[in-house]
Amino acid sequence: MEVILKEDVTKLGSRGDVVKVAEGYGRNFLLPRKLAIEATTGNKAVIVQMKAASVRRSAKEKTQAEELAKQFEGVSVSFQRRSGEHDHLFGSVTSGDIADAVAKKGITLDRRQIQLHEPLKTLGEFTVPVKLHKEVTAHLKVVIEKEAVAE
Repeated sequence: MEVILKEDVTKLGSRGDVVKVAEGYGRNFLLPRKLAIEATTGNKAVIVQMKAASVRRSAKEKTQAEELAKQFEGVSVSFQRRSGEHDHLFGSVTSGDIADAVAKKGITLDRRQIQLHEPLKTLGEFTVPVKLHKEVTAHLKVVIEKEAVAE
């Protein structure tokens, strides 16, 4: 089945691409979620207008992402966590924790934009990439400190 993508779909294509997908994937996932439309002759004519609109939208999103990336310069978030031997944390710091900490600093960010492949489980300083746009990636400094134990 051929479909025209209305949104960027990871590992499939970007907005406006005509791609061949399995029948079930197209009917049960892409079409109901409005991520794609069927590639008929009428819809192929609409694709030209969609591509022009997506180029304008992508340029606008990129400039917004670049402005947001400038806000990340010099910003760091720190966490105090309990740790055991060899500075290994009892818990972990996840992308959700980082997104909440950044939100407290006044920067709105979705946790899925934080490119943390696995939760941070040791004390120290880390540089975490934040993907704001497909062409714009900012870097955020994350500091994990040992929590003071009250005795």
